[in-house]
Formats: sequence, structure tokens, C-alpha cells
Amino acid sequence: MNLSAASLQNRFISIRENKGFETFVILVILISAMVIGAKTYAIPPTLSSVFAILDIGITLFFLLEISIRIIAEQNLKRFFSKAWNVFDFIIVVASLIPVEDSEAALLGRLLRIFRVLRLISIIPELRVLLNAFVTAIPRMGYVSLLMFIIFYIYAAAGSMFFHTINPELWENITIAMLTLFRVATFEDWTDVMYETMAIYPLSWSYYLSFIFIVAFVFLNMMIGIVLETLQREHEQFARDTGEGEAGEVHNIETRTLQMDERLQRMEQMLAQISASQDTQKS
Repeated sequence: MNLSAASLQNRFISIRENKGFETFVILVILISAMVIGAKTYAIPPTLSSVFAILDIGITLFFLLEISIRIIAEQNLKRFFSKAWNVFDFIIVVASLIPVEDSEAALLGRLLRIFRVLRLISIIPELRVLLNAFVTAIPRMGYVSLLMFIIFYIYAAAGSMFFHTINPELWENITIAMLTLFRVATFEDWTDVMYETMAIYPLSWSYYLSFIFIVAFVFLNMMIGIVLETLQREHEQFARDTGEGEAGEVHNIETRTLQMDERLQRMEQMLAQISASQDTQKS
């Protein structure tokens, strides 16, 4: 019985790790996304019925796929110890909520939209990108805080000097910060600058210094943080999978540590043998 269960589990493991099965899962997710998008258009009732049947088939397939992955793991605790597995399980189970003629219809439709996010859990490269983004958020937060301080200072100054020129853009600090955001994104910012230069000819220095600090310095700092984090995530992924230069270096380090441990054990054994021989001679 145990042998049969073990062989069944090995079969499910081979299915889970099969590239063809993984590609088919990605294809089903893309079809699910297209069905969701098609439902936002005015479609004939016949096509709507076809989409309803297709949606049921997709839901059942996802249920089968998550069951295969659960059985392929040694135990449930190991399966749910991975955050992406928990995310997939929640999305699949939530898809079982009836979406027609029920109070939970809106929630069910919303959760079906999130099935597209399963592409991230299926494709490793997308997981690397998302992990890099999440890891970079704390460091980006400090840059954003400093950027907000610069926005606040420039908005206060702009509101004091330019509110009489155009109240729609500079009436108070909140509106002034929105105007500065427009300037930072280069959305017709020269029109704003020329308007104030008609009264204050040197106001160009206000805009150029703001653009230099925010657009050139802080935004490039954020890009640098994301790129640095992304590089570390790629190196970690390469070490985990044993691919690339980082994977080869990790494998060499692992083998070196294993050889050191074996040499230490051999030295201990030789020391014990030598000690026992000395005892016998004495």
C-alpha cells in the first residue's frame, strides 16, 4: 500500500515538473484572462453561454492542477509553507464561489480577475521581478519620504510667490504639490514656467532646480535601488537553481565545504586511530 502511494506521488511529481504541463497551465491562465476581458464587451447570449461553460472548465482544471501540486508535496505543511502556493490555493478556492444570482457575485468576478496573477507563481522569472520589487519597497520608501519633503518645501514656496498669478495652480500647498507633480512628469511644464516668468523673470531657476533634484536625482536613485535589488534576486535565483555563473560559484562553494567536512572527519578518525595505537603500545 505504501509502495503504491509512493509511486502515485512520484507520478504526480513528474506531472508537476513536466514542462509541457507547465506550458499548458500558462495557456489556460491566458485563456482565462481573455475570457474575462471578452465579458466586458456586449456579447451575444450564445457566446455568453459558451464563456460560462468555458469558465467552469477552467475552474475545474485549476482545481485539478492545485490538487496535483498538493499531492506531489510530502505533506500539507510543506505545501502551505510557500507563500505562492497559499496564493494559488486561495485564488483557486475562491473561484469556486458562484458568480451568478448571488450576493457574492461581484466578489466572485473580482477574484476571477486575480487568476491572471497566477502567471507570476507559475513563471519563475516573474517571481524574481516581483520579489525584487517587494524587497526594494522599504529602501524606496526612504527616498520617497525625502522626495515628499522636497515637494513640500517647493510647494510652499510656489504657493507664496505664485498664488496671485494663477490660483488654479498655486492657490494652496496641496494644489501646488499637484502642479509640481505635473512639472516633475514634464506635462506641459514649460507653460507653467513661462506664465510665472512673465511676472518673475528669474522663476526659471525655481523650476530647473526642482526638476534637477526630483527628476534627475531622486528618480534615478529609485531606479538604482530597483536594479540593485533585481540583480541580487537574479543571483539568488541562480544559486537556488544552480544556473549561470552565480549557480556555478555556489556549487563550487558547496562542494568545497563538503570536502572540508570530509577532511575534518578523516583527520578526527586518524587522530583516534593514532591515539588507540599509542594506547596499545603503552
